[in-house]
Amino acid sequence: MTEHLLLILVTFLLAGMVKGVVGLGLPTIAVGLLGLVMAPLQAAALLIIPSMVTNIWQLCDGRSPLPMLRRLWPMLLGILFGTLLVAAVLQSLDLPGATRWLGVALVVYALLGLAKVHFRVERAKEGWLGPVIGALTGAITAVTGVFVIPAVPYLQAIGLEKDDLVQALGLSFSVSTLALAAALGHSGELLQPAVLGVSALALVPALLGMAGGQWLRKRISAERFKRWFFIGLLLLGAELALRGL
Repeated sequence: MTEHLLLILVTFLLAGMVKGVVGLGLPTIAVGLLGLVMAPLQAAALLIIPSMVTNIWQLCDGRSPLPMLRRLWPMLLGILFGTLLVAAVLQSLDLPGATRWLGVALVVYALLGLAKVHFRVERAKEGWLGPVIGALTGAITAVTGVFVIPAVPYLQAIGLEKDDLVQALGLSFSVSTLALAAALGHSGELLQPAVLGVSALALVPALLGMAGGQWLRKRISAERFKRWFFIGLLLLGAELALRGL
């Protein structure tokens, strides 16, 4: 892993910048790019500390997260359950074909973003749909290390205001990161001291990138940036999905 140290640091700098501009994308960019040179869940192990800290930063906007937590707890519980259950069933987190599944997840996410597909979920349906969405997100997380599908489209569909959506994404990503850390730690395969050391080191460029992205957001069109983000994600996902075919 140390032979890829420069790539890891540059990747987290870029991923942090994307998160600073559009409010999400750090795990997706980090796992996607590092998936070119290592197994997806090896990349996800490096994500644990930068993801947790940047998500807490995103949540610290001066408002209490408790009202959002009360609304989203069924989905968050589903994320925990789905991640841990699928990780336990799979037993090994180094799956053959995991890179291709990561690519498929990135392609689906990018296509939804480029198509600007807008779903609408009524408040009355959140009680039963939230746990289903959470469990699916957790299952995909356990296989690919990416926790945006279908959680992000669902959160965009429940009618949250912009600031509430940012807070909801921070909560969802925080719970997903904790669930993934628990799954990786239980497996004993990936959360070794050396990996955690590199993950802690990757926090520095991630925070620098996020600060730079927040500065950049005031000076460029966030919508245009997001479009190019999804185009890049689509190309990256396609390359990963087609690898080995």
